[in-house]
Formats: sequence, structure tokens, C-alpha cells
Amino acid sequence: MRTVSNRTVLVVGLLVALTLAGVVSFYASGSPDGLNRVAVDLGFASAEQASAAEGGPLAGYETVGIDNGRWSGGLAGVLGCLLVLGCSWLLFGAHKRTPALARTKGE
Repeated sequence: MRTVSNRTVLVVGLLVALTLAGVVSFYASGSPDGLNRVAVDLGFASAEQASAAEGGPLAGYETVGIDNGRWSGGLAGVLGCLLVLGCSWLLFGAHKRTPALARTKGE
């Protein structure tokens, strides 16, 4: 039986995530947040406040400066995936470099 390397699984998983984020995201619902619907149904939608990230470069599932909705949403999805990958890489890389004794010392 042939085994699959971790690197192969990582690369295939990354390609699938980027494809879903970049292509399939265009076909997602225009109202993806169920919490907004619950807020309307329960009558507290008027208490909504603007987010501090509202003016950010990827706010609203779109990329600032790109007028084409398909490209804007797809690029926002791809950049979001890469951002999560980068943060995860740093977090788990730092965890891996920390000696086991230092990680368990607080227990």
C-alpha cells in the first residue's frame, strides 16, 4: 500500500481551499450571516453598530479598489485563506520551536 506524504496532503488541501475561496465564493449567498436574520426576527437589529474593520481592505467580502464583483470577492477569499495560512504557520511554528518542558511547565 502506497502512503501519501504530509506535504502532498498540505499542497492538495491548500489548492482546494484556494479554489473554493476564489471561484466558488462568487456563488455563495449574498446574505451569508444568519445572525443578521435572527437580529431582524427578534427585533434588535436597530442596535447594530459599525465595526472598526468596516473600512478595511477586505470588508464586506470584497477587495477595495476592484470594481468587478466576481474578481473582488474571489481575491478577498484567496487573500483571507492565505492570511489564515500565514497566521497558522507562525503560530504552529512558534509552538514547535518551544521546548516541551517550557510548554508543560505551567501545568
